[in-house]
Amino acid sequence: MSFRPLPARASASLLREAKPLKALFGEARRLDRLQQLVDGQLQPAAREFCRVASWREGTLLLIVTDSHWATRLRYQQRRLQRQLLCLEEFSGLSRIQFKVQPPETPRHKPGPPPALSARAADNIQETARGIKDPKLRAALERLASHARPDRDA
Repeated sequence: MSFRPLPARASASLLREAKPLKALFGEARRLDRLQQLVDGQLQPAAREFCRVASWREGTLLLIVTDSHWATRLRYQQRRLQRQLLCLEEFSGLSRIQFKVQPPETPRHKPGPPPALSARAADNIQETARGIKDPKLRAALERLASHARPDRDA
């Protein structure tokens, strides 16, 4: 018995037809529409720091990426709630929650690998000659082969 993969399908058709994906895609579109409505009520400078996370059971959860803006938005919460209640999509809005979630920063930025000078490669090659273990010798020789030629040599 051999496995035969299903034929490839366009991602757009998968999003329209597959039930779990269709529901997920519909929720993403709904959140995008709610985001547009919220953006229309926010100060232009605050828009880049505030994202709609969820809208359930009368509670609107907004993720704010900057604590300064979260504080400012908390002071404006009543005004924002009154404005959003005027919109049909937010009928039944009873509270707005703000959650501060700073954007993730990479812990380690990969940089270029350290350069191996020709002199260091010569030292590694010399060490490899004195090694009896063939695997270790081969590994050291491979390492030495990565040397960059010295500019002044």
